Amino acid sequence: TLGLALKLYNEYTFEEIDKGLIIEGCPDIYKNKKNLVYRSFVAAAEKLGKKVDGLKISMKLNIPVSRGLGSSSACIVGGVFGANALYKGRLTRDEMYELAVMLEGHPDNISPCIYGGLTASLIENEKPYAIRYDISNKLKFCALIPDFKTSTHEARKILPKTIDFQDAVFNLSRVAVLLKALETGDMEMIRIALKDKLHQQYRGSLIHEWDEVKAICVKGGSQAIFISGSGPTIMNITKDERFPVRIKEGMSRLKHNWEIKMLETDNTGAKVEIL
Repeated sequence: TLGLALKLYNEYTFEEIDKGLIIEGCPDIYKNKKNLVYRSFVAAAEKLGKKVDGLKISMKLNIPVSRGLGSSSACIVGGVFGANALYKGRLTRDEMYELAVMLEGHPDNISPCIYGGLTASLIENEKPYAIRYDISNKLKFCALIPDFKTSTHEARKILPKTIDFQDAVFNLSRVAVLLKALETGDMEMIRIALKDKLHQQYRGSLIHEWDEVKAICVKGGSQAIFISGSGPTIMNITKDERFPVRIKEGMSRLKHNWEIKMLETDNTGAKVEIL
C-alpha cells in the first residue's frame, strides 16, 4: 500500500501531573481515556514498563478528522512518540513503527507519518515493513477538503467482494510506473499511472459533488486527480502554483464548502522536541 506524508501537522504536548488526565485543544467528546492519543501513549508507556498515573495532553489539531488524511495515524504516532520522549525511552523509530501499526491495524498511513516521503508498506507474518521513496520537489499537492465526513467503514463496505483479474492487472501494472513518475515529476506518466479500476468508481459515489469537483479541476488544468485515502478529500497533483486560483471560483459555486489547501511533501516524518 502506498502512503504519502504531506506538510499538514498535528502537535501534541505531553506533561506529567500528579494524577488524573487533562486533555486540552480537542472537542469535549474526546477529553477522556478513550482518546486515541492517550490510549496510544499508555500502550507505549506499558512497553517501556511505565505506569501512567497523571498526564496532561495539549493538542493543536490541523488534520481534519474523517477526511481521508490520516488523522487517526497522527494521533497514534503522536501518543507513541510522546511516551517514548517523556519517559526517556529507548524505542527506535522502527520499534515505534511496529507498535503504532499494531494499534492502527494496518501500516498504510502510519508508514509515511513516521518515515516521511512516499512509502510502500505491507505486513508479513504479523510484522510490518515499509520502503521509502523520494518524490520530485517540483510536485505540489492540492487538497480539496469538504465540510462533510465519510465513514471509513462505509468506504470499505461499498467495495466489491471480488474483482476482475484484468482490473487487478490494470492497477498493479501502474504502481511501478507511478513510483518512478513521482520521483522524476513526469506529469503525463503520473496522470496515466493514477488511473484506477478498483476503488474510486465505487467510493466516488459516497462523495458529494465528486463529478462536479473533477470537472472543475480538469478545467483548471489538473491532470492528476484522486481520492485521498477513503475520502472525502480529493487530491490533485500539480506543478502549477496558481492552480488553487484557477479553481477557486468554480469551487465557490458548489453546494458544499470545500477548503483548498496547497501542500508540499514532508520528507522527515514525525518529530519530537523536548521543551
